[in-house]
Amino acid sequence: MKKGTSHTDQLKRLNRVEGQVRGISKMVEEKRYCLDIVHQIKAVKAALSSIESKIVEDHLDHCVHEVMTSRNKAATEEKLKEIKELLKWSKK
Repeated sequence: MKKGTSHTDQLKRLNRVEGQVRGISKMVEEKRYCLDIVHQIKAVKAALSSIESKIVEDHLDHCVHEVMTSRNKAATEEKLKEIKELLKWSKK
């Protein structure tokens, strides 16, 4: 899969999440039942987590794989540094 195709797929999924968030805002405005709102928030969080995982997976499969097979030591070290920083950030 090419990077552009992957990003297009993820953009579609993000647009769906955007619609869900607008729906949650409307639920809050309408003073809907709190737990119904919370369930929708959890659904959005799960969708975002899934999108995040797919983007990271695609990054590893394409960007990181490409630089590692290039045998460019400096570029490989930079990609590894990026991944380490991402892992530190995701623990926060």
